[in-house]
Amino acid sequence: MIEDIVKKTHEDLKLNRINDNLYLTNKEIEVLERYDINYNTSIEELMFNLDEILNENDYEDLEEVSNSIAEFNYYHNTNK
Repeated sequence: MIEDIVKKTHEDLKLNRINDNLYLTNKEIEVLERYDINYNTSIEELMFNLDEILNENDYEDLEEVSNSIAEFNYYHNTNK
């Protein structure tokens, strides 16, 4: 029982390299696919598309993915 939960959580959090500037967890990919959002694009285009969708809709799970991608972009792709 506990092993199954740990295994599922581990799988959900596994990072996948999408391109040079973007890594997504399995869970994030699942949410993006649920809303039929193309994530095989630049991080800037993905963030723009997510903002467009979230401006018109209130999807909590998609908002979490958007925030995660924005945070990743800030820490990994911004010159500090």
